Amino acid sequence: MAEQLLVIDDEESIRFTFEALLKREGYAVRTADGFPAALEVLEQYRPDLIFVDIVLGPHRGTEILKVVQERGMKCPVVIITGKPTIESAAESVRLGAFDYLTKPIGKEILIKTARLALGQRRLLQEKEQAERERERTRHYLETVFRSIEDAIITVDQEMRIVEANGSVERICGVHPGTIQGRKAHEIFHYCQAACLNILKECLDKRRPIREYRMECTYRKKAGQVVVINSAPLVDRAGQNLGGVFIIRDITRLSRMEKELAERYHFHNIIGRHWRMQELFCLLEILAETETTVLITGETGTGKEMAARAIHYSGSRAAKPLVSVNCAALAENLLESELFGHVKGAFTGAIKDKVGRFQAADGGTLFLDEIGELTPALQVKLLRVLQEKEIERVGDSRPIPVNVRIIAATNADLKEKIARGAFREDLYYRIKVMEISLPPLRERTEDIPLLVDHFCAELNSRYGKEIPGISREVLERFLAYPWPGNVRELRHALERAFVVCPDTLIGLSALPLEIRSHHPRSDPPAETGAALNEARIQEALVQAGGNKAKAARLLGISRQTLYRRMGGV
Repeated sequence: MAEQLLVIDDEESIRFTFEALLKREGYAVRTADGFPAALEVLEQYRPDLIFVDIVLGPHRGTEILKVVQERGMKCPVVIITGKPTIESAAESVRLGAFDYLTKPIGKEILIKTARLALGQRRLLQEKEQAERERERTRHYLETVFRSIEDAIITVDQEMRIVEANGSVERICGVHPGTIQGRKAHEIFHYCQAACLNILKECLDKRRPIREYRMECTYRKKAGQVVVINSAPLVDRAGQNLGGVFIIRDITRLSRMEKELAERYHFHNIIGRHWRMQELFCLLEILAETETTVLITGETGTGKEMAARAIHYSGSRAAKPLVSVNCAALAENLLESELFGHVKGAFTGAIKDKVGRFQAADGGTLFLDEIGELTPALQVKLLRVLQEKEIERVGDSRPIPVNVRIIAATNADLKEKIARGAFREDLYYRIKVMEISLPPLRERTEDIPLLVDHFCAELNSRYGKEIPGISREVLERFLAYPWPGNVRELRHALERAFVVCPDTLIGLSALPLEIRSHHPRSDPPAETGAALNEARIQEALVQAGGNKAKAARLLGISRQTLYRRMGGV
């Protein structure tokens, strides 16, 4: 689009000549024969350049200069005159005229002046546009700077604070307006300021530091956990300008992580499997009750640990937890062990003895392998549970006891009842609440958690720094049936720690029975055909939707599982 010019002169010849010459150069030209006509033109459009005679009848051309300035028009004005004077020239310059030309004005001077004036106008427009862009960018950055939840601090090479956003007050406890221009170590005097070491290292080594996590010692926020990111600031020439320091408060996230980790741990019992999560909830409930509990499960599943969890998270935690293995002693010794005896009750009873019931008074008695009790002891135990009192061997005086009973067995008590080997009334007396611990092979997703837990424990015990197990070992662990359950897993890792240097545990460090175990190959066709939809769905649920793990649980290959899933 052609640039717009306005020529204001009361001489028609001047207007005609200027219009012709300027149009020939490609400009769009309008004319006005005086001040009123010029005002009308300026009401309709804004020219890019104005040529105006200094004398316009009763008006002066400098009045046009004032109108242009009052209306905020960014166009240059060239004053022309037939009678130049120092006073008029000075007034024109003072009022902002671009140039002051005297008549007659030749073509070259006119065109050159127009080009220079329009060129300067374009430069001014570009400068103003750049300033507007710079201001827009600055405003945008300031808005982002203020709105970010992280604390942002920029410093110069001497660690003097240049800028700080509002989040600095919330996270670091200092108002951003009071710290600008001050050195960072002078500001953070109320804490250890360990974060400043990160910034200093970033500036000294001129390299960014990412996701450095630490616990902040800000006294008004005990336990505040932050993540620090720091990066050097350099200009286009590569010159170091300082650094930027970003502090993110992750206290809530850290607490959530801790709570999540605690959900997988309950008094040293570890598991994320849904059955273990249900178990944790049930243990918490049972800890607050006084009811008798029967814990069932295979050997090595952690029955005694469950009993300890109930006792030590309940109201009896300050009192004793006494354990008795009912399968470890003969009947006469076990009776004395449970109820105590008086001096002379039998050969060898040279003094009175306090039994486990009395020792556990006010606390909990854990009867492991209760299914191995003889019928006579079952009768006596039933009486104790009903009467809340015991009789020592060789003494008929009843002794009241306040004991909570937690029993455990790996036997099928119902099968024993059917055979007459266990009293049904005692079974229902101890089975007020029953907890069934799943075998490890049914919760293989917990194996990585257990491995991490045991590795940390064994590293501390043996003074080693073994980072963990290899991928091959993990795959072998996931495929192994674990007849000894969690206890066997721990013993396997302990053996590996003994024979393994400070490296990842490999297959060679495992016990032979685990090392030599290989997953079963695909079953014959009739066995594969017998895999119904319910069994496959059950395996998928146990495996958390992981088809490879579900295939291992079913003892088939993944390809076979896919084929069977396509047919159900």
